[in-house]
Amino acid sequence: MKLSNIIYCKDNLSKMREMPDEFVDVVYADPPFFSNKYYEVIWHDGAEIRSFEDRWKGGIHHYIEWMRERCFEIHKLLKPSGAFFLHCDWHASHYLKVMLDEVFGGSNFRNELVWHYTGRRMKSSRRFNQKHHTILFYAKSKKMKLRDYPTEPYTHDEYVKMKKQKVHVDNDGREWIWGHAGKGKSHNYRIYIDKAIAEGRAVDSVWDIPIINTSSKERLGYPTQKPEALLERIIKASSNEGDLVLDPFCGCGTTIAVAQRLNRQWIGIDVSPTACRLMKRRVEIAGAKEVEVAELPMSIEELKTLTPIEFQNWIVGAMGGTPSVRKVHDMGIDGYTFFDRVPVQVKQSERAGRPVVDDFETALRRHGESAVKAAKERKNTHFALQGIIVAFSFTKGAHEEAARAKGEGIDIQLLTVAKIVKEFEA
Repeated sequence: MKLSNIIYCKDNLSKMREMPDEFVDVVYADPPFFSNKYYEVIWHDGAEIRSFEDRWKGGIHHYIEWMRERCFEIHKLLKPSGAFFLHCDWHASHYLKVMLDEVFGGSNFRNELVWHYTGRRMKSSRRFNQKHHTILFYAKSKKMKLRDYPTEPYTHDEYVKMKKQKVHVDNDGREWIWGHAGKGKSHNYRIYIDKAIAEGRAVDSVWDIPIINTSSKERLGYPTQKPEALLERIIKASSNEGDLVLDPFCGCGTTIAVAQRLNRQWIGIDVSPTACRLMKRRVEIAGAKEVEVAELPMSIEELKTLTPIEFQNWIVGAMGGTPSVRKVHDMGIDGYTFFDRVPVQVKQSERAGRPVVDDFETALRRHGESAVKAAKERKNTHFALQGIIVAFSFTKGAHEEAARAKGEGIDIQLLTVAKIVKEFEA
C-alpha cells in the first residue's frame, strides 16, 4: 500500500483501519460539525456540485461515538512524537474535549486554540456575535515538540509599550532596553529593539486569521473551506519538511495542498468522488506530480450506494463532461459532454422507461431554443438536437420512444452505467 502523496476516496474509518500503526506525524481533522445544516456546494469553477448533510439523527451522543471511533484510529496512526488538531465549533467542542481526554489521555492535551476570524458584524438581543472556532490540540505523548513556533509582527511602538522600559541608544544609534537573565541570575543584557521586532512576537492560543475573502482566488465555493494561512500555521508548527500529514476529512483539499507547498508528505481521505477529483487538481497546482486517486467507486454496486448528486457527478465526470451548475430546477439536464456540450441526464435507477425519455425530450426542446440560435450564429447548418440518458438499464418502451424522437430530428442516445464504467476503466 502506498503510504504518502495519495488521495483515498473511501470512508475514513475503514481506510484508517487498513493503515499501519505509528507512521503519521500530524493529523488535522475538520469533520462535519454537529450543526444540523444542509449544504449545497457549488465549486469555484461553477462546474461541480456536491451536496452533503451535516445532520446526526441520533443526537449528540451518536455524533460523539461516531467521532470516537475515528479518533481512536487517528491515535493509533500517530507516531509517539505526533500531533493531532481537531477543528470544531461551539455545538460540540465541549463534548469532543471530554472524549479526546479519554482517547489521548488528559495529560496529552496541549491547547484549546481559538481561531478568531473577522466578518459581518451583527447585533442580537440574545447573544454576542459568534466569530470563532475551536481547534483542540493533542499530543500522542510527551515526545511531541513544536518545530517552528509561529510568530506575528508588531510595531516599534507596540514593543516599547509592552516592555514598559526606558529606551536607550548606543553609539551606533541602535535602540535597546535591558533584558533580565531570569530568576537566580544576576546579570542583565541588552535587547536591541530592531532585532526583537524582526523576530516577531510568539503567538498565543488565540489566532486572528481572516476567513477567505469572497473574491479571493483561494475560494472554491465550499461552505466550510478553511483558509490556507490557518493550515500553514498548524503544519509549520507541528512538522518538519518530509514529515507526513494526514487529513481524514479532506473536503476540498486545503490541508494536503498546503502540505505539498511546504514540502511535506501527505494523505487525504474523503468519501466524496467529486471532492477527491477537486483535491487532485488542487495538489497538482501546488506542485505534486502523478497524483493518484485510489478507490474511486467503479463497480455497479458501489455506484448504487452513492447519493443522487454524487452519482450524477461521477457519471458525468467519467464521461469526461461537466455537471450542470444548477441542481435545483436544473430543467432536466444534469451535465454536458466536454467538447460538443451535448446535454446529459443521469438516472440512478433500473429500467428507465418511456416517461424518462419523453421528459428529457421536452428538456432538450427547451434547451434547443438557445442552442439552435447559437448554431445559426456560427453558421452551423448541420446542427441537430442531441442528448444522452444514462441509467442502469432501459425498458423496451424507452428504446421505442428514443427511436420515435430520432425520427423527429431529436437524437437521444441511451447509455447504460455498465458501459460508462467499462469505458472509464479502460
